[in-house]
Amino acid sequence: MTNASAPLRLNLDSAALIANWRVMAAMSGGAACGAAVKADGYGLGARGVVERLAAAGCRDFFVATWAEAAALADLVAAHDLSLSVLHGVRPEDMGAAIDSPARPVLNTPGQVARWREAGGGRGCEVMVDTGMHRLGVSIEEVVAGLLDGLAIETLMSHLACADEDSPMNEAQRAAFAGLAGRTSARRMSLANSAGVALGQGYGFDLTRPGIALYGGEPSAALAGRIAQVAFPQAQVLQRRRVPAGGAVGYNAMWTAPRDTEVAILNLGYADGYLRGFSGTGMASAGGAALPVIGRVSMDLTAIDVSAAPGLAEGDWVTIDYALPAASAASGLSQYELLTGLGDRFDRVWA
Repeated sequence: MTNASAPLRLNLDSAALIANWRVMAAMSGGAACGAAVKADGYGLGARGVVERLAAAGCRDFFVATWAEAAALADLVAAHDLSLSVLHGVRPEDMGAAIDSPARPVLNTPGQVARWREAGGGRGCEVMVDTGMHRLGVSIEEVVAGLLDGLAIETLMSHLACADEDSPMNEAQRAAFAGLAGRTSARRMSLANSAGVALGQGYGFDLTRPGIALYGGEPSAALAGRIAQVAFPQAQVLQRRRVPAGGAVGYNAMWTAPRDTEVAILNLGYADGYLRGFSGTGMASAGGAALPVIGRVSMDLTAIDVSAAPGLAEGDWVTIDYALPAASAASGLSQYELLTGLGDRFDRVWA
């Protein structure tokens, strides 16, 4: 049986991914530079990301769950990589965690106790809350000896406002720095992508960039330094002429001001191309700019192709998806735009 090809593809630029990691590594100074590959590599495909970044020299990777870790276990073993599971260990995770080459990032006193009891002295990571009040044990619990006796590879924390010029950044950095030497941890790690851009004082021993690797610019300091990695393309399902005064799509949001050539794409919000692009998104083909018209629906999007007279049914158009610009056009965060791209896309690494 032959698998049908998809009417959507995500062209992925290997060189851009690696270049972005090298930018982050250079900005990390003396700290090692890892890579967050949770949410299936931010939607690009975690295996492809890990393979390429490992070949470029990255050694530390971070996922959210044990299912994500299991999907990468063979790569971790084959390339002697470090893999950490950010959400720690629930009781139902313990069997998978003990058998996995990955390490848990312990986030609560309960997780610490669970790992101490069943982990058999294996290494772990620990998240400390320095002010975000999301995940992590408290500084007071660390000082009181909660982590004594654990084989900690990396002590971590997470910045709440790294993408802003906020006094909270320095407060969290100073609080985290105050834990140096207070645990058995071999390394300390604080900075995500935006944290790396705050300066080398935030790098400690290991940085954990995510969105910047995949083409996002979470900080003004990264503007112009990060390359686009993901290029969505959609196939034309139908081309038609809409007469002046004719409406396109649900709720007749767009009416043709004149006779207009329109293409209907195999693309919609079920694929992660969300309704925020209605009337604001753009596509291109053969150098022509092709605006999105009308409302994006579940599986279909309309574009004005008057500027592309040769575009026909079955042809492909590229969706404008440079993350900073697409975020501004849609009102969605760069993270949502990338991680929301669905399984209907064929992911093609170049």
